[in-house]
Amino acid sequence: MSTQVNTVLFDLDGTLIDTNELIISSFLHTLGTYYPDRYKREDVLPFLGPTLTETFESINPEKVEEMIRIYREFNLGNHDLLVKEFDGVFETIRSLKEAGIKIGIVTTKVQMVVEKGLKLTKLDQFFDVVVALDHVQKPKPDPEPILKALELLGSKPEEAIMVGDNSHDILGGKNAGTKTAGVAWSAKGKEFLLQFNPDYMLENMADLLDVLEVDRK
Repeated sequence: MSTQVNTVLFDLDGTLIDTNELIISSFLHTLGTYYPDRYKREDVLPFLGPTLTETFESINPEKVEEMIRIYREFNLGNHDLLVKEFDGVFETIRSLKEAGIKIGIVTTKVQMVVEKGLKLTKLDQFFDVVVALDHVQKPKPDPEPILKALELLGSKPEEAIMVGDNSHDILGGKNAGTKTAGVAWSAKGKEFLLQFNPDYMLENMADLLDVLEVDRK
């Protein structure tokens, strides 16, 4: 495996950093503004993964931009209070970097918010390539953002693994021709991700080091 795979692409939210509480709270705040008491926590879980435009268009096509603005104001205002990194992420990313593995981020977040999360968790020092929502025409599961990240890293799909916590990540990786890995700490649950047949299921991010035959520090 180590001779074949030299590149790992990561989703951000729910994979590297725990933004689940922030995202759920942001949706509940936004939807509560328009539809008081209609939405509960379990109702917004399906909204983790798709773009804000896709989600709000499915709820109220006339108010999409307005709802995105309200969501982002709350999200940015509460970002540092509610975001934290997942166990084992920092050490694993550092080990991959030191081992010469090429690493990048492919996310449906906009660049500005990506940078905020990476700086807060001190992961910004490791990633040379970030492909955010504002860099592409079509988000995951379309292969465009993954192929763009691979091009920037000088890698081929068959040399790469796409790691994520949602169906968009697994399907996006398959569409782009990479290997795929799901994370068992997904807010939607391990069983949900297994439906999409990822090549690997990581119980802890450090499991990735075993997959790539990189020494654990």
